[in-house]
Parts: sequence; structure tokens; C-alpha cells
Amino acid sequence: MNTVPKSGVPYGAQAPKVRRRRMNVSLLLGGATIIFWLIVALVGPMVAPHAPGQVVDLDVFSPASSTLPLGSDYLGRDVLSRMLIASRFTVSIALLATLLAATVGVFCGLLAASSGWVDAIFSKLFDTLSAVPSLMFGLVVIGSLGASIPVLVGTLATVYSPGAFRTSRALARNIAVLDFVTVARARGETLPYIVLREILPNLVGPLAADFGLRFVFVTLLLSGLSFLGLGVQPPNADLGALVRENIAGLGFGAAAVLVPTFAIASLTIGMNMVIDAVSGGRRAGGRR
Repeated sequence: MNTVPKSGVPYGAQAPKVRRRRMNVSLLLGGATIIFWLIVALVGPMVAPHAPGQVVDLDVFSPASSTLPLGSDYLGRDVLSRMLIASRFTVSIALLATLLAATVGVFCGLLAASSGWVDAIFSKLFDTLSAVPSLMFGLVVIGSLGASIPVLVGTLATVYSPGAFRTSRALARNIAVLDFVTVARARGETLPYIVLREILPNLVGPLAADFGLRFVFVTLLLSGLSFLGLGVQPPNADLGALVRENIAGLGFGAAAVLVPTFAIASLTIGMNMVIDAVSGGRRAGGRR
């Protein structure tokens, strides 16, 4: 039976090429989507035609027109302007919260992997935090302290720091028993040197993928809290708040609801595509 196709390349050799091509396409599309929303978050408020709370239409849920490309919302405000400004709030809050959660989680995870008593303390602390459902925790904290941006960032970071801690701790413990770390200890290197120069550089790839996954979770939780009225407060709004405030007019002004919904979906899907491509490429590289 002939196992070589007409191209002359064995079937077994074609599979990795197809996989790499799919990963490249996924990385390209996902990266382009993320870059697009980062640009919107940076320059959107500067190019927005109107202020976020400005009423520009006497009618509500007006259809798209030359002056209002995405129509108007439930108060007659420009949907495009509010989208451009809301994108900055969603991306910046999610990015800051993810950075804070990753920094705290990775730092504590590295310390826990290097010391037994520190591991016991941090493990109990983060296990306690992770035992509380994330949405319930957000509702209680934000409902008590108010829905300011610092409270939102701190709450989201607290919710997702246990996951970053467990990931970094598990990865660091696996690397800490390898030969090059043992040699560094035998040379008499200090603990900070071993953690920062021997262990941490080998965690960059997995932690980068975990960071992207945390960003997706934070974005979805922020949107959920905003849909419940605990996100960015009027006259400003994030993408989840735009969906909540216009949901009653879905049958009249669908763009006011569907556009921010599509924005949330594309941002999270784009990040997932990048994570899948990077993770798949790292696994393929490890097999060669």
C-alpha cells in the first residue's frame, strides 16, 4: 500500500506542517485582534466624536446614520463614542488587574517553592481565597466599598491571584529539583540568585500563557460585574455596562447591545487564539 502522496511528502510529515500552519494563522488572527483593541483603548477616547454622557439625539435607539455610525443608545447618546471610551476602561482595568494578580501570585509562588514554612502559610491563604466563588466575592467587596476603579482592580486581582500562585508554585517546584539548580546550590548561591537567575527564566513561557488566560477570566468577570451594575459608573461605562444599560432596547437598537457584546467576545477569543498558538508551538518545539 502506497503511504506517500503525490506530493512526495509522507503523510506523517505533513501533519506537523499543517499543525504549524494552523498555529501561525491562529497567532496572526489572535494577535491582530488584541493589537486592534489595544489601539482602540489607547486612542479611542481621543478620537471619540462626543463626550460619554452627551445627549446628541432627541430620539432613542436611532439606527445608524452618517452622523451616528452606530446609532444612539437608550438616552440618545452616541454609541460609537461610548464604545471607544468603554473599550479603554475594559482593557485597562482588566490589564492592570491581571498584572497585579500575576505579580502577587508569581512572587508568592516562587517563595513558596523555595521554603517549606512559607509554602504552608501561602497555600492556606490562597486556598481560603479560592474557596469563595469569584462572583460572590466581587459582589460582596464592591457592594461594600463602592464601584470605584481602584476597588475593581483590587477585587479582580484578589480573585485571580490564587490561580497564578498555584501555577507558578507547581512550575517552580518542578524546576527546583533539576540538576542545574542543584549545582547552583552546591556552588553556594543565595536563594534570591537561584530564584531569579535559575528558576524564573525557565518559567517565562508557561507564565506568559497563564497571564493570557488570567486576562480572559478577568475580562469576563469584569463584564459580569458591570452587567450587574457594579462596574464603571455613569456617565462612563465599560463594555459590560453598555450591554446592561441597552438590553431593554435589543429589538429597537440592536447595535447598542450587539457591538459591545462582539467587542468582549472578540477580545477574549483573540487572546485564547494567541494562547493556543503559543502553547501549541511550545509543545511542538519540545517534541523535536
